[in-house]
Amino acid sequence: MIPFSPPRIDQKIIDEVVETLKSGWITTGPRTKLFEKKLAEYCNIPSVLCLNSATAGLELMLRWFGVKEGDEVIVPAYTYCATANVIIHCGATPVFVDAGEDFNISAEGIEKAITENTKVILPVDIAGFPCNYDEINTLVKRKDIVELFSGSTKEQQTLGRILVLSDAAHSLGATYKGKKSGGLTDLSVFSFHAVKNLTTAEGGAVCLNLPEPFDNKKIYDYLCVKSLHGQSKDAFAKTKIGGWRYDVVEAGYKNNMTDIQAAMGLAEIDRYDTDMLVKRKKIFNRYSKRFEKCEWAELPQFENNDKKTSYHVFLLRIKNITETQRDEIINKIFDNGVAVNVHFIPLPMLSLYKNLGYDISDYPVAYDNYSREISLPVYYSLSDTQVDTVADVAIRSVEEIINN
Repeated sequence: MIPFSPPRIDQKIIDEVVETLKSGWITTGPRTKLFEKKLAEYCNIPSVLCLNSATAGLELMLRWFGVKEGDEVIVPAYTYCATANVIIHCGATPVFVDAGEDFNISAEGIEKAITENTKVILPVDIAGFPCNYDEINTLVKRKDIVELFSGSTKEQQTLGRILVLSDAAHSLGATYKGKKSGGLTDLSVFSFHAVKNLTTAEGGAVCLNLPEPFDNKKIYDYLCVKSLHGQSKDAFAKTKIGGWRYDVVEAGYKNNMTDIQAAMGLAEIDRYDTDMLVKRKKIFNRYSKRFEKCEWAELPQFENNDKKTSYHVFLLRIKNITETQRDEIINKIFDNGVAVNVHFIPLPMLSLYKNLGYDISDYPVAYDNYSREISLPVYYSLSDTQVDTVADVAIRSVEEIINN
């Protein structure tokens, strides 16, 4: 069986983790701080806070901005549930917007969805392909949109407009108009989950890129407290002579990243552009060449004049088929020894959101994209021969179904 997305665990990563274990410091400490520094340098932004998941990062920043009951957060209907679940956690209302042909949230749909209750726009870089950030960033600064906004917290009043919080879980290394993901808007959140391009097993990071008069370093210091029970010192700080005494200033959360996780990230970040992304781009290009001759194949957009993906997921769509036919194709592919996936089931199709009153018929593009999509394996150790096998199996499986 060719697996879908096994993590890259090579000797360099193993050595970094073993060295961390031998150091005697395995929770948040020097390696986590170094990983944060390297990520900030990589993205060319002021500060990065590493956490135990991207989900924690999204919720932490919603709560930092004061999102609460009665507020609305605009989010794509086409995304993983974590993007919207954090809004529910805060007591706010997710306002779903349909997708565009590139799977990402429609900027036109965002504009139509804004109300006086909108506090945050939460775009998602599906499969690692950046959203249209210039359009979104311009929209929230437009005079009539700003006049709709009413800030109820110090942070909201200081910003004076809708916050843009990017779910960049897929897009580490992607670029938009020459800038790297992480620095494309106010705040961005990466994921380092096991299936991501760069993994720390579990983990995530908040990229702080807020405009003046915000002090991103000062916000980082505060978030370190908020993400660790509201405690004024972490365990590493308390090891210093006389540093045992601490205070708890609020009922915070337990979101910190460990040095074991950071060690995995440190092994990967220095070679990410020159090795990992090079390999993944090669796989994308090989798939594209194999499928471009198939009239039924709709290939994903992963590069244009403004954008370059992180090559995270290869989203193959099949023209003129039903959801049932797509499912039959997936079963045939699995029967032939290849694991594939679907990214994602749109949120209005899930029981939680259906029971809250959302209806997938209101998001026709999201449903159409989902109903015809199959995600193909993309990972570092996938060989050219295996890529060809995946393509052969997929082509054969599709043609067996559509020609029946």
